[in-house]
Amino acid sequence: MEPVFIDTHCHVHDREAFPEPEGVVARAAAAGVETLVVVGTDPHDWERALSFSGRFSNVWVILGWHPNMCAAYQTESLAGLEDMLSHPNVVALGEIGLDFHWDTTPRDVQFRALKEQLNLAERLDLPVVFHARNAYSELLGVLKARPIRPYLFHCFAGNAEEAARAVALGGILGVDGPVTYKKADDLRGVLRDVPLDRLVLETDSPYMAPAPHRGKPNEPSYVPYIAQSLAELFDVTVEEIAARTTQTAKAFFRR
Repeated sequence: MEPVFIDTHCHVHDREAFPEPEGVVARAAAAGVETLVVVGTDPHDWERALSFSGRFSNVWVILGWHPNMCAAYQTESLAGLEDMLSHPNVVALGEIGLDFHWDTTPRDVQFRALKEQLNLAERLDLPVVFHARNAYSELLGVLKARPIRPYLFHCFAGNAEEAARAVALGGILGVDGPVTYKKADDLRGVLRDVPLDRLVLETDSPYMAPAPHRGKPNEPSYVPYIAQSLAELFDVTVEEIAARTTQTAKAFFRR
């Protein structure tokens, strides 16, 4: 049986990056990537993501205020987000979190948006997808004080201690193209100590294409490269990686 994958995080609804999305979706299916999860990062992008999902039977949606898009965040916007989260194609709230690398949103606004969206996810009983950059400790500190919920740490790039803390909170970690990079030994070392059933595959397309496509636009059909790197890391077959990560993704997204 051919391996079946889920790309748990991509932005193929971005028409500027993907002017011919039909071909992208078709190439993904040919590569065994049966489901794509697109991520809307602000109110305008939420509309685009939902519209895109309506064109394809195998596209799910995540919606939320991305921390880098929160400069215009207002608590009142949560009413509109809640309405969109009721769409049947929506499977999680995200990607929300903290980003201290880029200086696009004041930190106090990031924290407020994060906490208010976590409250919304709790009230709606939705899984949550996180973005963190140079802010894992702060994000995990916020979560430690809250009830444990289904959490996915997108494109995980923290250290071993942060990975352990995330898993202890019941979280799963998204693995992307960087795991294939020649100099990513530190990342592979961190992931090696994470239980395989706490990992899922993602591309974050069009960003971070895996080797041998590094430096070029990424797309969901490249998920097998990531799976191959994980198979080598855990000394298992690609088929097992596909089966385990797909099972974990479906359980997380409740599909």
